[in-house]
Amino acid sequence: MTESVALDPVDLDILRILQNDARTTYRDLAAAVGVAPSTCLDRVARLRRSGVILGHELRLDPARLGRGLQALLLVQVRPHRRELIGPFVDRIRALPESRALFHLTGPDDYLVHVAVAGTADLQRLVLDEFTARREVARVETRLIFQQWECGPLLPPGA
Repeated sequence: MTESVALDPVDLDILRILQNDARTTYRDLAAAVGVAPSTCLDRVARLRRSGVILGHELRLDPARLGRGLQALLLVQVRPHRRELIGPFVDRIRALPESRALFHLTGPDDYLVHVAVAGTADLQRLVLDEFTARREVARVETRLIFQQWECGPLLPPGA
């Protein structure tokens, strides 16, 4: 298990601001948290080195890319053995429709977030890429009507 990193109130403010807008300049970020720009740059660099900040992400609108239907696929793999899991995960991650993949506990082994053009593409994806695989025992599909971002993510009690 990864150890947590000690963060002071300035670090927490930096994380709050950057999670809302990762394009904030160091000058604006420094002014917002009350430190010099060079100090702010050092703090962000330390947060990166320690693995708290993992990178920057570009968020895209799937509908504007022709993938207006999103769904969650609950997948059960049988037998649930390591030699089957690796190739299954690699294949699902390589699919252009896959947005996120989670390995779960409970009756379902995986949750896959997908974005497709429409119901026909979703049906093709489920039949040709999931249930056609020998190790896939079951797939349940849940359509996503709406999605909200949450956050910012901070340590407990911050």
